[in-house]
Amino acid sequence: MIKNAFIEELQWRGMLQEMTPGVEEQLNKESTAGYVGFDPTSDSLGIGNLVPILLLKHLQRHGHKPIALVGGATGMIGDPSGKSAERNLLNEEQVRYNVSRQQKQLEKFLHFGNRNTDAEVVNNYDWFKDMGFLQFLRDVGKHITISYMLAKDSVQNRLEGGISFTEFSYQLLQGYDYYFLYQNKNVRLQLGGSDQWGNMTTGTELIRRKCGGEAYAITCPLVTKADGSKFGKSESGNIFLDPNKTSPYKFYQFWLNAADEDALRYLRTFTFLTQEQIESCAAEHQIAPHTRAMQKLLAREITTMVHSADDFAFAHKASEVLFGQSTAEALKQFNNSEFEQIFEGVPSAKISREHLQRGIDVLELMADITGFITSKSEVRRSIQGKGLSINKKVIEGPELRVDTTQLINDKYLLLQKGKKAYFLVITE
Repeated sequence: MIKNAFIEELQWRGMLQEMTPGVEEQLNKESTAGYVGFDPTSDSLGIGNLVPILLLKHLQRHGHKPIALVGGATGMIGDPSGKSAERNLLNEEQVRYNVSRQQKQLEKFLHFGNRNTDAEVVNNYDWFKDMGFLQFLRDVGKHITISYMLAKDSVQNRLEGGISFTEFSYQLLQGYDYYFLYQNKNVRLQLGGSDQWGNMTTGTELIRRKCGGEAYAITCPLVTKADGSKFGKSESGNIFLDPNKTSPYKFYQFWLNAADEDALRYLRTFTFLTQEQIESCAAEHQIAPHTRAMQKLLAREITTMVHSADDFAFAHKASEVLFGQSTAEALKQFNNSEFEQIFEGVPSAKISREHLQRGIDVLELMADITGFITSKSEVRRSIQGKGLSINKKVIEGPELRVDTTQLINDKYLLLQKGKKAYFLVITE
């Protein structure tokens, strides 16, 4: 078999699932334009989209041209691949807004300019907007048989429960995307997740039947978690690349909390670290697993890549304060915006500043006012066991009264039970 450096890198990183024959010959022959499609169902890409983004990045690093296609047209239809039911259709205005937001995110990861290997973003609405239904049937539908379309897994998996003609036709639309880019952008390669194989090969088949051309496809495995739970989600929901939807601190914490069984795979897939660097970190982790060397390296690399070095530094510092032996003074180094970012999603309660000025019995604060602890008797037991703290200071006795002098930034009280249970009191 002919070897190619890009393919070999995907292999050792565990990012290669399937490829059509002739891919390596094409990549060795010339600098090749390859594309990935992105579905604009949200105004932000999620961490699941990082894999196809990194496929494009690796392609560019190996001297080829990456093209990111945002589906301004196909986004109004909905891809049935990997879906068990019909999706809600977005209107044109929603799709247009999502496309504009995603395009800005994509521009952060790829190198743009005037060189042959510089990246490009395209929108399939540009070539579908003036195409009528009859023209589409003549120019596209005529070349692909119903039996060919029915054989696709994305269709077969939906036949029993029902699939609309709208979603059934999606593979033709994506196939035409490839044909259009083949004819107009000299694209010879499509990349994507393994669930896209059926749509991608419809594109290579359409190119072969319409113009006798040779086109290629590469898929990568879908990312999974070792425990079987869905990748890309936390307890609080999806993990997005937009810092306004998922704060850099929450983003950092997601990777820091990766299981040992996942961390090594994630280092290969989601970073640009070399094989030697990753193996060295894995060896260090094996000697002292409690230090979580792989998770720390993973969280640092991805947070810096997606957000910035400053965002990583803040997230790292916040984690050290929260989960290390820190003090109230350490909490005061964060401004209000940072403080609320750290404790986003933590249960909270607001109390009047006037009420707190008079002083509040700690039992009443913990149980009656905030409901952080279920009863005053439980508060007493927890205090006796040295298991409750305010602003990182252990509560020594049940006679404590809490007032405004203990506020962080003159606004917050941080209640804590054990190592990880937090409650935020906000004065107003």
